[in-house]
Amino acid sequence: MDLLDQLCTPEEIQEELVRIFCLDDPSQNRRTAILLDLYYYALQFAREQSFSKEQTSAFFSIVKNTHAVCTETPFGNLECCFQYFRDVLLSHAVLRPPFSVDLFSTDDVKAISEYVINTYFRHYKLYKYIFTPLVRLDLSICYVGLPPSPVASIAGDAEEAEEEEQWQPCEEQVCEEQQVDSAAASELRQLIRQHLSDEIDRLKASIDQQIKQSEEEISQKMSGAEPPQKKASAAEKKKVTEAEGKSSPKEKTAKKKK
Repeated sequence: MDLLDQLCTPEEIQEELVRIFCLDDPSQNRRTAILLDLYYYALQFAREQSFSKEQTSAFFSIVKNTHAVCTETPFGNLECCFQYFRDVLLSHAVLRPPFSVDLFSTDDVKAISEYVINTYFRHYKLYKYIFTPLVRLDLSICYVGLPPSPVASIAGDAEEAEEEEQWQPCEEQVCEEQQVDSAAASELRQLIRQHLSDEIDRLKASIDQQIKQSEEEISQKMSGAEPPQKKASAAEKKKVTEAEGKSSPKEKTAKKKK
């Protein structure tokens, strides 16, 4: 830290950081250039906040270790990374030996949090993209009764690319293949349309048949409901006649006098 404090220009500071951390040439390695920007601006922030050597060293280590946690896996670990940053920062802001030390004040903690959130975590995905390897998924499907599909490999892909480069069909072959494909496509469209029209006709016929069956059932129910009413009316007439026949002789003479 003493040597870094003596340096003034950005070029000198970056050269010293390359020497300390044994980094590659930033002009030839973009990862090194991005990492040097992260380290350099962290030191500049410490100077702007007038941190002591101990505070500058602790803040620089927090930024460096947070970046290491972020890039240790190609998968998303934003919450885990931020939780680590917060825990490490608080362990340098509270006096609780031997677990933590009060190196930063409350204002320092607030300033450091705002700086890291606005500079590092705001570009978290960019750092993740640059410093983590690309994840490639090789998927193979095995069907019952069929041989398994070949496993993809980088060497196989390179060989296929070379074969494709070597085999370059002429324009006439390409035109003939396009014509064959267009004829097959038109025939396929015609078959699909014919099949769809047949299905639509069959569906219409089934619907008409169902409608006729429902109408017949309704008419049968209505015709079966009428005879009971006629029988009931005939039974009522019979009861009335029987009641008249059972009337008393006095009622009969009264009716005759009338």
